[in-house]
Amino acid sequence: MKRRILLVNLVLLGLTVAAAARLRWQWRDARTREQAVLRQRIKPRPAPPVPAAPAAEPVRAAFYFDIAQKMLFSKDRNPTVVVVAPPPPPPKRQPPLPLFHGMVDLGDGPMAIMSEKPGGQHRDFRPGEQIGEYKLVAVDREEITLEWDGQNITKNVDEMLDRSAPPPSQAAPASAANTAAPPRPAQPQPRGEAKPAAADLGGIRACQAGDTSPSGTVADGMRKVIKKTPFGQRCYWEAAN
Repeated sequence: MKRRILLVNLVLLGLTVAAAARLRWQWRDARTREQAVLRQRIKPRPAPPVPAAPAAEPVRAAFYFDIAQKMLFSKDRNPTVVVVAPPPPPPKRQPPLPLFHGMVDLGDGPMAIMSEKPGGQHRDFRPGEQIGEYKLVAVDREEITLEWDGQNITKNVDEMLDRSAPPPSQAAPASAANTAAPPRPAQPQPRGEAKPAAADLGGIRACQAGDTSPSGTVADGMRKVIKKTPFGQRCYWEAAN
């Protein structure tokens, strides 16, 4: 019995020694491979080429456009400029139309006998002449065309008649009274100066009472004109130039 146990112990001892030797051999082999790997020199790879940096653009004011628009601490930096337009001027008021008293044609074209306002002095106007703020464009027996503020105004002659004159029924008694009254002795007319009156009727001035200077007389830059019409002589002063 003891011999068997001793034999088993010897076998176990031999296996232990063999295992230890096997482990040592493996350790030394691993150590040799480790040293071989550590002593091996690795060639470094060349560094990849580095691209050149892009050139810096010059600083421009437009780069800061968003900063200026979105500035929270300055309300006046607003791209929307509010322009307050002045109110439009009130429409120009049309003045009263001149009054029509008749039309004459002496062979050189029709002329309208008109006055600028009721009770004003009336005279003949040719197409193209100014009557106050209006300019006579055309006249015939039925219609009158005037120009004011760049627009033509056509009216019937009946619409422009002077209605301020008293009707014949009221003027008749006065005429009868004047007929019945004894005639007054003629008063001598004072001698007027040979120059135009102060009143200006569209660039033409009337003659003064008692002015006996001949036609063509020049005074104050104006020339005297005397025309014969079916209603008598017509005297006025016009520009000499």
